[in-house]
Amino acid sequence: MKLFRRAKHPPPFDPDGSDAALLAAVADGATGALEALHRRHAPWLRARLRYRSSDPDLVDAALQETFLAVWKNAGSFTARTADGDAAAWFWTIAIRQLISQLRRRANQWIADTDPAPYETIGDASAEDLVLTRVEHGPLGQALDSLSPELRTAIQATVLDGLTVREAAQLLGVPEGTVKTRVMRAKARLREQLV
Repeated sequence: MKLFRRAKHPPPFDPDGSDAALLAAVADGATGALEALHRRHAPWLRARLRYRSSDPDLVDAALQETFLAVWKNAGSFTARTADGDAAAWFWTIAIRQLISQLRRRANQWIADTDPAPYETIGDASAEDLVLTRVEHGPLGQALDSLSPELRTAIQATVLDGLTVREAAQLLGVPEGTVKTRVMRAKARLREQLV
């Protein structure tokens, strides 16, 4: 006796619909919705990631991992505003993926016995160096000493490069609260780093 299961077909979606509607369709398994989100968000994500890393391979890997994470976690997205805040959600995933790519590269061990010579392909950008060293230097220690609210506000606006509006959407607080938290965080960081 053979058992049959009805194939799951994702519900129809509007490729020009809102990000939240497309993410809901992705959560239901609609690959076309993911393609629509990729066409909509990949260009600006790539441009912003390029400001953070001069290595196009790292940027491409981070972008690919971003949309893989979107595919896997689309069901966890909940819009906080009527127009949705998917752009901030995408950026948060993308910058974390870039940092992960930078960490992977920094942690690769190269054996002394490898006979292949290495070619210098360019210097790391200043932003690459800053992102890599933030965690391990005095700034990383100072950031760790901040309260979670102040730390997330300063990370979102300064380290991740979000606008105050994007950070407010991401954190679920008013824009004025983000501005106040960033101001307080900068003051505390100045005290600790002087």
